[in-house]
Parts: sequence; structure tokens; C-alpha cells
Amino acid sequence: MDFSITQLSPAISQANLSTDYGVAMLAKTMDNNEQIGQNLVNMIDTAAMERSVNPAVGGNFDMSV
Repeated sequence: MDFSITQLSPAISQANLSTDYGVAMLAKTMDNNEQIGQNLVNMIDTAAMERSVNPAVGGNFDMSV
């Protein structure tokens, strides 16, 4: 089995492209998750602010069966 550089070059190029694509997708996913986390923190902060201004809101609920 005798391979030459010209035969291996396309395979190596394809592997590099695949790796680069995977890294780019992972980076985008991480950015999206970071943004989702920031939005969640903002929602929690907003809820805490509402609770500090009006502590009775959401504390109790009436239910009849």
C-alpha cells in the first residue's frame, strides 16, 4: 500500500475543514448558551426587584376545588 502526498492531501484538507466547522459550530453554541444564561439572570433580577418593591405579589394564592 503506497500512498503519495497527492492522494492524501484531499483527505487531510477535508479533515481540517470538518474540524474547523465543528469548532465554529461549538463556538456559536457557546455564545448562544451564554446569551440565554444572561437573559435568565436578567429575568431573575427583574423578579427579585418586583418582589422587593411589592413583597405580597406571588406569595399566596387562593384555590377552591
